[in-house]
Amino acid sequence: MEVQALSPEVIQDTTSAPTPSDAVPADLIDNLISSSLNSSVLAFSDEWFAPASNLTNPKPPIRRPGVFVPTGAWYDGWETRRHNPEPYDWVILKLGVASGTVKGVEIDTAFFDGNHAEAVEVQGCFDVGEDADEKVVRKEYAGWREVLGRRACGASQRHAWKINDKSEITHVRLCMFPDGGIARFRLYGQVVPVFPTSTDQEVELSSALMGGMVLSASEEYFGSSKSNLLLPGRGVDMGGGWETRRSRGQGHVDWVIVRLGARGEVKRIVVDTAFYRGNYPQSMKIDAWDSEGVPNTEHPQWKEVLGVQKLGPDKEHEYADSSLSNVDGAAFTHLKMTIIPDGGVKRLRVFGTRV
Repeated sequence: MEVQALSPEVIQDTTSAPTPSDAVPADLIDNLISSSLNSSVLAFSDEWFAPASNLTNPKPPIRRPGVFVPTGAWYDGWETRRHNPEPYDWVILKLGVASGTVKGVEIDTAFFDGNHAEAVEVQGCFDVGEDADEKVVRKEYAGWREVLGRRACGASQRHAWKINDKSEITHVRLCMFPDGGIARFRLYGQVVPVFPTSTDQEVELSSALMGGMVLSASEEYFGSSKSNLLLPGRGVDMGGGWETRRSRGQGHVDWVIVRLGARGEVKRIVVDTAFYRGNYPQSMKIDAWDSEGVPNTEHPQWKEVLGVQKLGPDKEHEYADSSLSNVDGAAFTHLKMTIIPDGGVKRLRVFGTRV
């Protein structure tokens, strides 16, 4: 069965299969519970047929017809047993970021047909502190509030609802009525980072965990995503980075523009080509910009902070001190990395102090 595609930019108010309208700007949203951001499943009512951890997998769900495991047919999602004596099954997740505001909810029932969830409800809470994770999973916890009221779901399709909620949350609870299966749960929103109290402390200004966002890129190819560049960690294979196609023209370059999580003074830059061994760029350079607007790639206000540097395979390349230029006493909001002529980069990390 074909599953209707829906990009994150196309979140809308609907209980049926969505159509492209009422778009949310792509630079405003991220999947706050993606496992790529180190989100975690804290508790669940049941996961007899398929584990709840599948819900946060950033990859599209897949189907393996005819494959069986000890509990039954294999499914790429979260599936509970039949005949739930309670009104609903539930799963509690901790956001991968410190906190965030929700802009949209997506429920994907891909390949669940006859065993799909009939309806869902989403609740959120804001709770911080050393014992927050233990508190929110208790049955008597009273901090939950509605993020998305009860909505009907259909078989093997993606459902999305736009949310107008400015309240911050740290945890989310997905309720599935009465039982069944869901392939993916995506919670789109804006990251609300928690920075150190002292502005003298160095932080990773570009990190997705700190509100960094990739605004645009020359292209995305081979199933790669430009947003992968700002994820934590180094990934597990070549699939988790940003890779462009082979160029054939003379003088070709590819580029990506990053909005930092906070305006800051750049101290260190790390360009990681992890797992890219025969397809890494020959070299790269980095420019910076200080502006509230969205910069144009060719605007003359871009300042070079790192000249052309040769890159190597499967390696973290770190640049600081004398390698950098135009950074002392300067504050920036955006960076542009230009790769020459093309290839793959796993991570771009920009460290500095907030201004």
